[in-house]
Amino acid sequence: MTSRKGNLMSVRSDIKVLDATIRDGGLCNNFEFTDEFVRELYKTNIKSGVDYMEFGYKASKEMFDESDFGKWKFCNEEDIRAIVGDNVSDMKIAVMADVGRCDYKKDFLPKSESVIDMVRVACYIHQIPAAIEMIEYFHELGYETTCNIMAISQANLQQVDEALKMLCGSSVDVIYLVDSYGSLYPENASTLAQTYLAAAESAGKQVGFHAHNNQNLAFANTIETLSYGVSYLDATALGMGRGAGNCAMELLLGFLKNPKYNLYSLLSFIEKYMLPLKEQGVVWGFDLQYMFTGQLNRHPREAMAFTAEGRKDYCDFYKSLLDNF
Repeated sequence: MTSRKGNLMSVRSDIKVLDATIRDGGLCNNFEFTDEFVRELYKTNIKSGVDYMEFGYKASKEMFDESDFGKWKFCNEEDIRAIVGDNVSDMKIAVMADVGRCDYKKDFLPKSESVIDMVRVACYIHQIPAAIEMIEYFHELGYETTCNIMAISQANLQQVDEALKMLCGSSVDVIYLVDSYGSLYPENASTLAQTYLAAAESAGKQVGFHAHNNQNLAFANTIETLSYGVSYLDATALGMGRGAGNCAMELLLGFLKNPKYNLYSLLSFIEKYMLPLKEQGVVWGFDLQYMFTGQLNRHPREAMAFTAEGRKDYCDFYKSLLDNF
């Protein structure tokens, strides 16, 4: 096992902060963000020192009807450029491509023609071969790549070892540990992180962490995995994300000691743009129904349905989850 890297007062130059507000937060409002919201978040992230901003998904327009979603479900090149121009900032632009839900050979330009810098390939552990095929394709196009293995809390150790071995033999740049169900605790999050790091470091790759807040542990798990050497850290403004949400960017920027990260601009954005979203009825964040699914290590879809129906019968819901466990 590896030892902790740095301490609470030190600055680590390997740290990269990625804002996933539009992508993960888009799951809360069908990606219906205004251009003003996205443009102001882009400016805020630059002022805050954020390293990457994820604009959304590159979803298949054959599988998903463009009229049913906001534009950030598809991240057309012209839509991103309408916000960022040629992106003359130091911050890099990312998008996510889901295995089986994108037309990657049709919808991606060569990097030389695109303002996108990084493609994050999301998959479940049984989809690793398909993910690697996509990663190699994006690598050839000139993009930075990540592989985000979702729902890792439901994989067994042999599967994890095999997946890491396969990814370490690929061209991927960053391998992400993803707590999709918000079921990890700092102890097992750090153990998994050390397993990822041991494999990745020997192959010259880096490790990222993407947390969900079902048990109010997204921030705790993020800084715990960070302490062992995880360097790519996902966060969102006010923790906005599917269900219980993600690690809150304001917590992460307030924690990191690197003077390049600045909290003030983000607080201003939260006041002007995030709080109105809440007031408009967009729902995310910790609640008991998400705690239940996190504790039981299961997908939050039932808790999301519970939330959408405005239910408050927590006891009956908990019993129903136990009955179907």
